[in-house]
Amino acid sequence: MTQRALDSSGEQTPGPPRPAMIDAGAELDPVHPMRPPPSARHTGGLTTAEVAERVARGEVNDVPVRSSRSLTEIVRANVFTRFNLIIGVLWVIMLFVAPIQDSLFGFVIVANTGIGIVQEWRAKKTLDSLAVIGEAKPTVRRDGVAAEISTSEIVLGDLIELGPGDKVVVDGTVAEADSLEIDESLLTGEADPVIKRSGDPVMSGSFVVAGGGAFTATKVGREAYAAQLAEEASRFTLVHSELRTGISTILKYVTWMMVPTAIGLIISQLVVKDNNFKESVARTVGGIVPMIPEGLVLLTSVAFAIGVVRLGRKQCLVQELPAIEGLARVDVVCLDKTGTLTEGGMDVTEVRPLNGSDEAYVTRVLGALGASDPRPNASLKAIADAYPDGGAWAVTDTLPFSSARKYSGAAFDESDAGSADGGNGGNGGRRSTWLLGAPDVLLPDQDPTLTEIEQLNEQGLRVLLLARASGALDGPGIGDGAVPTALVVLEQRLRPDAAETLAYFADQRVATKVISGDNAVSVGAVAGKLGLAGAENTMDARRMPTDPDEMATAMEENAVFGRVTPQQKRDMVAALQSRGHTVAMTGDGVNDVLALKDADIGVSMGSGSEATRAVAQIVLLNNSFATLPSVVAEGRRVIGNITRVATLFLTKTVYSVLLAVLVVCFQVEYPFLPRHLTLLSTLTIGVPAFFLALAPNKERAQPHFVRRVMRYAIPSGVIAAAATFATYLMARHHYSGAGALEAETSAATLTLFLVSMWVLAIIARPYTWWRVCLVAAMGLGFLIVLVVPWLQNFFALKLVGTTMPWAAVGIAVAASVALEFVWRWVGRRFGA
Repeated sequence: MTQRALDSSGEQTPGPPRPAMIDAGAELDPVHPMRPPPSARHTGGLTTAEVAERVARGEVNDVPVRSSRSLTEIVRANVFTRFNLIIGVLWVIMLFVAPIQDSLFGFVIVANTGIGIVQEWRAKKTLDSLAVIGEAKPTVRRDGVAAEISTSEIVLGDLIELGPGDKVVVDGTVAEADSLEIDESLLTGEADPVIKRSGDPVMSGSFVVAGGGAFTATKVGREAYAAQLAEEASRFTLVHSELRTGISTILKYVTWMMVPTAIGLIISQLVVKDNNFKESVARTVGGIVPMIPEGLVLLTSVAFAIGVVRLGRKQCLVQELPAIEGLARVDVVCLDKTGTLTEGGMDVTEVRPLNGSDEAYVTRVLGALGASDPRPNASLKAIADAYPDGGAWAVTDTLPFSSARKYSGAAFDESDAGSADGGNGGNGGRRSTWLLGAPDVLLPDQDPTLTEIEQLNEQGLRVLLLARASGALDGPGIGDGAVPTALVVLEQRLRPDAAETLAYFADQRVATKVISGDNAVSVGAVAGKLGLAGAENTMDARRMPTDPDEMATAMEENAVFGRVTPQQKRDMVAALQSRGHTVAMTGDGVNDVLALKDADIGVSMGSGSEATRAVAQIVLLNNSFATLPSVVAEGRRVIGNITRVATLFLTKTVYSVLLAVLVVCFQVEYPFLPRHLTLLSTLTIGVPAFFLALAPNKERAQPHFVRRVMRYAIPSGVIAAAATFATYLMARHHYSGAGALEAETSAATLTLFLVSMWVLAIIARPYTWWRVCLVAAMGLGFLIVLVVPWLQNFFALKLVGTTMPWAAVGIAVAASVALEFVWRWVGRRFGA
């Protein structure tokens, strides 16, 4: 039912099915003599009344197309967390036993949770609106007319048309088939396409690779099990990323440390020390609350959500949220040429007849080929535009384009040609069979025409060969012995933004590999015009080694690959991954689907086939390759900044646990009330972390998130705890009498604040004007608390005398020097 674009590139663009072949004597459309009249086209399908009956019975494909979590799920995920439960219980206790200033941590958690819900809701709305824009609309026949409808409007019994690149959206049975080949690898894992004939079943989640046809929907909605699987697989998610997995691992260990430490602290403060009960409870809670890195999960969700919103404004649909993170880790980008480096449109610059063929007859053949497909791809559209007079030839048979075959064909009845034989290309018998495709595939290796073609390819031109075949299109070896008739030379239109994008990747040390079905020399010439480094290192994939290790070496040594088959694209991705590379693959044609699925990150153009959009993690709805740097930059911003601020949060967890352990071991009162640590957390972690998490960051994301964070957080926390407890013990010996505990707490708070500020100052590097202002503002905030009387009373902070406060400053300075030494040693020993 569908003819594929007759293209040498091996790169396909989607097009709707074409009407079935007709007999030479059938009534013809006066405008397009090749096609039957409208009354004969698009027959079949349900009537409007039948559709209404099925809708009334609920036989509708009502599986919701969802790109994100529902509002209920968002609220549940942000509110009902393990740490929110712990903090909530402690907050309720503090509301009964202590002043309101010791319960501030609870209000902070409420605010943080609200921010998380609002940001993720914004991201959800952005994603949902983009998903609607990018949603594929299958073509369904109703009342004898074919029309595009939403997937959710399909009813049981609908007749749905299929063409190359179309995804089967519901389960059904084939009603019409014209060389229909369907790839079921996403369901079965079997890579070889399956030929489908009338009566054969088709499963949702599979897609058409060649030919066309139509099928009748037999299972819709939740009965189509494969559709449910596909929906679950493509659902927006906040899980399954190294970053979030790493944070979950950290939180698990924190819980294990927190429980025994908290129990020991409770016993120490309530039993061992015979203090005022309410005071003991307040100080116990003050020791437990800072152990929880509650803001870390929030900040991660907010950073991801804001990233989605930012990319959404650039018409970039992130179908799986961790893709932002994944693309930030990419070090190799595999690009499709057509639609990525070049625009879809092309122009015919020359037709060179071969073997004495008559040029007028050649143009008539090309016109017929151009008119034979109502929705041609770029190559055939250029031919149709150049030769709009398709003549009166009727199509009697077609050979769909195959990426493995590299050519396609059509057979015509020339009875209405009304012209004499045109030389060697004459009709000679009223019927003719033609092939159009890759010259180096259709011609023998030693054919002298290949030298002429090579010179054209070196100029970056695309060359198609028109050849006349002697046998039937469905016969074996149809390409063997085909008589070369003409060369069709096309000029490709370069994307104006492609050179800048390639330069960006080169600057970011991301290797770029151009993988195309077109001629390698031609592709290399195009890449060279755009300034791709290594564009002169081209390789014909037909000579690519099959051994995975040798293939990986070839992939690393060359930058441009031509005549690549779909299976080779998969093998190339796997070969690069075997060398430890993180691979992103871009594509828009059905021949890219399997490689997109296997790549670490699949990127599809919005105008690409439905199958590619379904398996890709990122869809560029504006079809602009230039959007990719924005995605990479957004990913690097999220990953790099979360790694930075995670160190702040976990430093607090480490020193809080160690302080609690030291308090239990030395049998002393816990030095802080909740209000003190709320103040410190706000000034040294909460506020600065929010700004740092959203700041620009171009560093490539590094692996081993947990290791990278903890190797700094553990020594920083140990130094901070040691310095703070040393100040506290000194203050206990220095002060005595009424108010001694408050003075001791104030001195310890000063040391802890200064050490924490130094950790913040290290993490804020490299300094910019706003980072310096941020750190300075936090220091100024603490100074205001120390000098304003009502704030002193509110936070129970008052420095007594001069000896102990200056001693606290001295200890903090020594600890800061130790921090600098440790951070530099860790950086040298384990890498930045």
